[in-house]
Amino acid sequence: MSSRLRLLLRFLNAGLSKRISVWILASIFLIELIILVPSVYRRKQELLEQLAEVSSGKVAWIIATYPYQSEAELLQQLINLNELDTSVKGGAVYKLPEGKLIGDFGEMPQLSFEQAKLGQDIYLRTPSGDRYDSACNLQSLKDDYLVVIRHDADEIMQEVRLFIVRIAGLVLIISIFVVIGTMIVLEKMVITPILNLRQDLIQAGKSISQNQEPPKFYSTSLQRHDELGEVISAFMEMFTQIHQAITERQQAEAALRVEKEKSEQLLLNILPQTIAEQLKKEPGLIADRFEQATILFADITDFTGLASQISPTELVSLLNQIFSSFDRLAERHGLEKIKTIGDAYMVVGGLPKPREDHALAIAEMALDMQQEIYQFKREDNQILNIRIGINTGPVVAGVIGLKKFSYDLWGDAVNIASRMESHGKVGEIQVSASTYELLKHKYILEKRGIVKVKGRGEMITYWLKSRQPAAVE
Repeated sequence: MSSRLRLLLRFLNAGLSKRISVWILASIFLIELIILVPSVYRRKQELLEQLAEVSSGKVAWIIATYPYQSEAELLQQLINLNELDTSVKGGAVYKLPEGKLIGDFGEMPQLSFEQAKLGQDIYLRTPSGDRYDSACNLQSLKDDYLVVIRHDADEIMQEVRLFIVRIAGLVLIISIFVVIGTMIVLEKMVITPILNLRQDLIQAGKSISQNQEPPKFYSTSLQRHDELGEVISAFMEMFTQIHQAITERQQAEAALRVEKEKSEQLLLNILPQTIAEQLKKEPGLIADRFEQATILFADITDFTGLASQISPTELVSLLNQIFSSFDRLAERHGLEKIKTIGDAYMVVGGLPKPREDHALAIAEMALDMQQEIYQFKREDNQILNIRIGINTGPVVAGVIGLKKFSYDLWGDAVNIASRMESHGKVGEIQVSASTYELLKHKYILEKRGIVKVKGRGEMITYWLKSRQPAAVE
């Protein structure tokens, strides 16, 4: 289907085109009706007057050709006229001036003497057909007699109907040409631009709702200096403003999302995810008790001597590398890093989300930390080493304070874990008896014996050596 045909179909289906066409046709018919009614009336009167003139002429001819000697002869001559002229259906003769009816013939006219004398006429419909009664205006009779003739007006009405048909047909032809011409002009000047503007509005809505690039609007190709041109300009300006506002809003939302993600990530670097979510919903004190958790403390040995050998910047850079590697291990084993204090590193298993294998996960972390620290060397090429302490027990974990808060642990189990590290040996992993009970079936542990722990007295501790070798099938 050609584009021109599609455009024509779209034009014909347009509601505006239909309304304009109907309005033009209605206007033309209304105007023609206003003109036609008086025109038909005048045409009817002209035909009736012509009919009356013809019959009057015939009466005058008969009287002139066959002079009458008496009223009876006059009446007889008129009766002959009735028999010879089919358009004359009857009549009546009145004596002037008193109006005495001398006689009548054929169909008796309903036009009275007084009406006829005043020059009136009557048009009426009868069972036999249309009739027209009028007085003959004859110079030869005006002083003695008044003749009223009844005419057959059927042919007059047929002529009137034909007149109406001719006029209506002409009006219809004119209307069709006017409507077609008007529609052709309107199609080019109004309808097509409006249809395309409507399509532009649809495309604009889709572009805005679906966050697409601005489409190529048909309206931009129009250069009009009329009201429609002003509407198109207003539409383009409105779309530009809306699209710009939406673009700016989306950019602001994107920037806000980036900043929010940064803030979320920063918060998650400080607090566990569950605690961060809880803190966002209900700011304030957060404290939860956990009946079983395993705490690990690790300390880099001879850190004071190392600090005296390198610059502060180099020292901080080395600590960052070491603790970053420990952070990756904690993430791999699903553990929660609590904090670093100088050269000490604290991590816990079993909270904030409880897990049954918290002691095993901490044991894996400790063994991996021993291997990881060997990747770093001092300035004098001496390998760094760490001292690790582990304990298992109940703790309270949470966030306190209003500013610079952090997730921390409290309880006797934390203190014992710290003592396990501080009372341990370089390169060794010292665990308490409670942790030993959870690890003894899967790991190789060596009993250290009784150790006097500050603030706790004598305690039996163990060295975590390695994993149990896999059974050979």
